[in-house]
Amino acid sequence: DFRKAKVEAPMTESFMHLHLGIDATGLPDDLPMHHLSIESWERGVTAPQNLVIMSIPSVVDKKMAPPGKHAVHAYVAANEPYGLWEGMDRRSEEYKALKKERAEVLYRALENVIPDIRQRVELELIGTPLTHERFTRRYQGTYGAAYSAAESGFPGPKTPIPGLYQVGDSTAPGIGVPAVAASGMICANTIVPFSEHSALLQDMSKKKVFPQ
Repeated sequence: DFRKAKVEAPMTESFMHLHLGIDATGLPDDLPMHHLSIESWERGVTAPQNLVIMSIPSVVDKKMAPPGKHAVHAYVAANEPYGLWEGMDRRSEEYKALKKERAEVLYRALENVIPDIRQRVELELIGTPLTHERFTRRYQGTYGAAYSAAESGFPGPKTPIPGLYQVGDSTAPGIGVPAVAASGMICANTIVPFSEHSALLQDMSKKKVFPQ
């Protein structure tokens, strides 16, 4: 039934994050912002600790870091096993040691871009599945639903319950802020056709309802 299908919906694993503030002295001005590193093509892009995504947004927006510094973010997405972390005390030495161990792949990837990055670090923040679970309030720190495009794909806004619609990252078009915003638009247009939205906006404009 509908409730059972929702409860049993497949979900992705979690994340490892590495946020750094680094000394940018001597780095090239044309350093690219986005990077991707894969350790083994044979293991596949979904294997844990294999594919690392990196960004250095301060190369584009200088306000994101103090002068002479860079903000760096590296992460493994949706494949960090929650089971490795479940039940750990975030204040324990065991937890701190595992953070360092599981963040090592992120440093290795970043060294492909900035070889001496470890010596440049001035601020280090490591995020784990427990971090994700705590601050995003996601069950087991999951990234979200794992519906397969090869099978059913993400469900639309309609449900079998009259008057109940669904939106969010467990519905089409999927995970991420733009996709979630689009799911709200799809739901709104399902309830009230776009032609009626347009007519209402035109009527409001004629009546000068919009603030000047």
